[in-house]
Amino acid sequence: MTTPVCTSANTTQFTAYVRTKGPTLLRTARALTPNPSDAEDLLQTALTKTYLAWDRIDDHRAVDGYVRRTLVNTRTSQWRKRKVDEFSTDELPEPAAACQVDLTEQQAQRDALLRAIARLPPRQRAMVVLRYYEDMSEVQTAEVLGVSVGTVKSAVSRALGKLRDDPELELCVA
Repeated sequence: MTTPVCTSANTTQFTAYVRTKGPTLLRTARALTPNPSDAEDLLQTALTKTYLAWDRIDDHRAVDGYVRRTLVNTRTSQWRKRKVDEFSTDELPEPAAACQVDLTEQQAQRDALLRAIARLPPRQRAMVVLRYYEDMSEVQTAEVLGVSVGTVKSAVSRALGKLRDDPELELCVA
């Protein structure tokens, strides 16, 4: 079996793709694994697999989905192969003093999030509130607002994108 070799033009395309989409893909990887270093490794593995398949991807507009699916599949494979480091016990350990929540910081983050949500357009704000604060499904949200499920999906996606880009919320992520 021969390993596919990407051409110089494809390497340039792939490099440009990674430069533009890298931060977004890293956020996805960080959502899949709790350790930031593991997330970086996961993304690097997924991008390596994508690079090797770059010539076989017919529609490069769909490469985002390909990379995300590769991230999920790679993480699932890692999870299945993991070594179990936790053991059950009869006694629960006492919580460490360092694990106490800073209620002031928690309230500041909550306030920042509410201000950011208030800056969303009314329709997007309504959909975000129904989906995440009222815990409604996309179908229920669509029924309440009298729109299609696709409209809810796209509007919520755009709203979450605006929230991710909100400079006030960047300070809250530690």
